[in-house]
Amino acid sequence: MSAAIPGLEGAANPTKVIVHPLVLLSVVDHYNRVAKDSKKRVVGVLLGQVEGDTVNVANSFAVPFEEDEKNPSVWFLDHNYVDTMRDMFKKVNAKERVVGWYHNGPKLRGSDLQINDLFKRYTANPVLVVIDVHPRAVGVPTNAYFAVEDIHDDGSAATRTFEHVPSEIGAEEAEEIGVEHLLRDIKDSATGTLATRVAHQLTSLQGLAERLTEIRVYLQQVLDDKLPANTEIIQNLQDIFNLLPNLAIPDESPAFTMYTNDEYALIYVSSMARSIIALHDLINNKIENRRAELEADAKKEADAKQQQQQQEAAAAAATPVEPAAQAK
Repeated sequence: MSAAIPGLEGAANPTKVIVHPLVLLSVVDHYNRVAKDSKKRVVGVLLGQVEGDTVNVANSFAVPFEEDEKNPSVWFLDHNYVDTMRDMFKKVNAKERVVGWYHNGPKLRGSDLQINDLFKRYTANPVLVVIDVHPRAVGVPTNAYFAVEDIHDDGSAATRTFEHVPSEIGAEEAEEIGVEHLLRDIKDSATGTLATRVAHQLTSLQGLAERLTEIRVYLQQVLDDKLPANTEIIQNLQDIFNLLPNLAIPDESPAFTMYTNDEYALIYVSSMARSIIALHDLINNKIENRRAELEADAKKEADAKQQQQQQEAAAAAATPVEPAAQAK
């Protein structure tokens, strides 16, 4: 049995999981190759480092996996393949170690705890990242979990469950450049910057609306005694509401409106200046092209005239001189 990786015990209660774009692309490619247009799910291994309370997932590889759709407890994962691939990746980059595993979800399954126990052969506290390859909601398509022991207050036996931890998408500079090149093929070049900004704001508002709906549903379930009140969640919600501006105060409402108008005026002036500069550059470019064409035409005419003169001189030199008239 493989020994646990030293230093991973510090990630027992991580505060954040960072997933790199390369991992997302690999998972999507894995799904399209194996389980596209089907209900099967794909499973793979996550590689990276543990830095304090942050798990950095930088790479991954696919693993042969099968499970019974009718009986979730019946599944097969080729751990010998995992051993071989882990050793190969270690030769390429010794810093990347097994930190957990992934599947395409989109939700947790009944056999996830059993599969998670298998990955404890490679790391003491494996992270499970559920990556939704068909995200329908706005936001990050990843959810990270760690297996924990849920201790009950009534003295009953502890049960194992998954604890959700925050996750985000992070990238190195080289990865950001690669992602930008990929997005160039997807982005519509005919769409202007203003339309792009509006689309981004609309997406942000949709995400905000979904989060507010989740908050409303949670608070309603707490009021209906369907869920216990969590003081930490209530405190976070109170901090969020405290950050909102109070528009009911007469002095702050005009100030907020004035600040917003100033921001939009700055955006408008910047767009106008950029358009004028672009038009100015276009005119200068046309003038330079016209000047270059005139110079090329003048040079061509001069070369043709010079060549004609050389031909005339050569013809004159080649004409024989008539001998002097013989003396009578």
